[in-house]
Amino acid sequence: MVGLFAGIGGLELGLGAYGWNTELLCEIDSGARAVLSAHFADVEVHQDVTRLRALPAGTELVAAGFPCQDLSQAGRTAGITGARSGLVDEVFRLVRRRRGPRWLLIENVPFMLQLGRGQAMRHITAALEELGYMWAYRVVDARAFGLPQRRLRVLMLASRTEDPRPVLFGTDAGPHEIGDPALDPCGFYWTEGVRGLGWAVNAVPTLKGGSGLGIASPPAVRLPSGEIVTPGIVDAERLQGFSRDWTAPALTVPGIRPGHRWKLVGNAVSVRMATWVGGRLADPSGAAMPEDGVLSGQRWPTAAWGRNGTAYRVPLSTWPIHEPYEDLRWFLEDAQLLSARATAGFLRRAGRGTLRFPPGFLADVQNHLLRMGGSPQEAA
Repeated sequence: MVGLFAGIGGLELGLGAYGWNTELLCEIDSGARAVLSAHFADVEVHQDVTRLRALPAGTELVAAGFPCQDLSQAGRTAGITGARSGLVDEVFRLVRRRRGPRWLLIENVPFMLQLGRGQAMRHITAALEELGYMWAYRVVDARAFGLPQRRLRVLMLASRTEDPRPVLFGTDAGPHEIGDPALDPCGFYWTEGVRGLGWAVNAVPTLKGGSGLGIASPPAVRLPSGEIVTPGIVDAERLQGFSRDWTAPALTVPGIRPGHRWKLVGNAVSVRMATWVGGRLADPSGAAMPEDGVLSGQRWPTAAWGRNGTAYRVPLSTWPIHEPYEDLRWFLEDAQLLSARATAGFLRRAGRGTLRFPPGFLADVQNHLLRMGGSPQEAA
């Protein structure tokens, strides 16, 4: 296999658990390249996908978690033709030159399904079909694999020679409610408060990359005790399925700040999500594939497949399996108390906004402010 836009190797690590051998990696971020070189020591790491002339002979699978900055709600939403997300066309260029590997695996954010009234998806699926590929995609939640992070991602699998539907659609465990907000830790973003509160019970909301200046943007967690903590970078690595200090090699690059590790982790592909795909490729058996008619209009559903210019919706949940769920508290080994300043800032924003919070939540935040030596006046 080849990993394009490889980041810190989440797709490659997960697929490698089922025998996929990485022959080439391509990644433009210097910190991420240092991580890849440390963990994939015998693999060539190329810097610029636009200057990559061809895929290695014999490539059977191309994995591409192409940049999501132009597709995400947190990003610029310039669309599939944006300077960053438009790089997906480089994947198609390389695939065309090699006359098509057997499998093509694309990963990105769910917002791509609605951006530009479906423009991104129409662009990608048209390109795949022009190359002779049948495609399928499914939105999948990382919590399905036992990780306490509410992280939804689009997994798209395409093939020239095989049917990708059994791989992605063969199992469906159905939606799953996890935890009790009164008894379990709850994750949220302390940098929000006026809008967009990413509340999650016994999970953190989607880990984000932070600022382009290397300033970390960790979530916060309200513990059952009422304390508010923020996970450390080691906790974040584990919440993405990596081993602790996986991103530490990035700090060997001159000029890389410690906060850059948060960007690398926030932009990564969940290892367990990739491992699930690897297992399904190895054994795609499962139930009969449901179908729900031809896709029409501009709304792209949670799951669909297509070929020869026609797309079909598939009625599936974002939980293909229910792996044993791991309590969020097990992932807070490196956590620190949220500072009084950050707590007061959140309370000020919450007071100005119209968001509705779970019962007792704001009282816990106010009590945490007092325990941290702050005063109610700071939050006014």
